[in-house]
Amino acid sequence: MGVFELDMLPESCVSVILSLTSPSDVCKSSLVSTTFRSAADSDSVWGKFLPSDYHEIVCDESLQFWSKKELYFHLCNPRLVGNGKMSLRLERWSGRISYILSARELSITCSHDPMCWVWNSIPQSRFSEVAELITTSCLEISGEIRTRKLSPNTKYGAYLILKITERSYGLDSIPSETSIEIGSQTFKNTAYIRCQDAKKQQLETLFYSNRKQMMKSRVVKGDDRVMSKREDGWMELELGEFFNGGTCDEQVKMSLMETKGHQLKGGIIIEGIEIRPKT
Repeated sequence: MGVFELDMLPESCVSVILSLTSPSDVCKSSLVSTTFRSAADSDSVWGKFLPSDYHEIVCDESLQFWSKKELYFHLCNPRLVGNGKMSLRLERWSGRISYILSARELSITCSHDPMCWVWNSIPQSRFSEVAELITTSCLEISGEIRTRKLSPNTKYGAYLILKITERSYGLDSIPSETSIEIGSQTFKNTAYIRCQDAKKQQLETLFYSNRKQMMKSRVVKGDDRVMSKREDGWMELELGEFFNGGTCDEQVKMSLMETKGHQLKGGIIIEGIEIRPKT
């Protein structure tokens, strides 16, 4: 079918076709013809790419007069939701949803005890508060999200967002255990709360190899993931991944814990957990 024949289609038909594609395809199709350009700007098309609960997310009255296309691109920039305890963002070219659950939205063992954790406001965070670990022998952090809030037919990764302070200690003598639970399935792994430092690893192997192997035998077997740097200046540690089929609404629980080493540890700042699509 040529461009002229496509232009003969009713705009309503073109809108239905475009709504079955992606935001990227819709933007490209606007160059095809005037009919496609009009359909590509329509609310019926862009409404398909907005989150199903966008009315709750966009509660500002001034935004009610925006077109669905304007709302879509507005949500491509991170936006605080859930009384400021979560951040939502849409991937510009796919429309897939990402969330960040703030530290206040997580379950952190002993976070109410000022001897263990303190809550601070820092300029580097997108949230009003972050949690800083002073000292504990039992580190447990977990978060939950429903799959209905995420994009269907999408593979997701969950990442703990954190910083290590200059006063950190006792964090990497034993791997932390990470897990993802969705429905009846549980996926476990291990991770070190440290950056990959080849020189430090060589020294530890030389002086502490026996002790570290003994400590490591206490936890589940895993690939010992390490932190990586994010574009926003924070560090992240992958907790695991899962596939959201979108056929039913399930609870996803993401966690990191280190409770078997029994050593005191401190000096990390927790911003939250990000759940974002994996490519």
